[in-house]
Amino acid sequence: MNQPQPNNPLHGVTLKGILEYLVAEYGWDRLGKRININCFNYEPTINSSLKFLRKTDWARAKVERLYLNSISFDERKGKNAPTKKDPDVGSAWDRARRSE
Repeated sequence: MNQPQPNNPLHGVTLKGILEYLVAEYGWDRLGKRININCFNYEPTINSSLKFLRKTDWARAKVERLYLNSISFDERKGKNAPTKKDPDVGSAWDRARRSE
């Protein structure tokens, strides 16, 4: 059942990991401006946002798209690439997987 999916960039990344990455990257204010949904704009919490996103496919699709665009941008710009001083940082993709 747990077969590798090399063409699926979201494979192995939880919705909670995606949301935590986006909140860390943008903050609730900027995230609410980028994706205008109430769970990001009015008294936002991870748990209330997860509950809404799990029930609402269109909102989850927007969050996943923003996540993929952010990860792609980070990789193109070399943001958060491991350095000789801190080899454990890794890419944003790796950090999101580790936050599970």
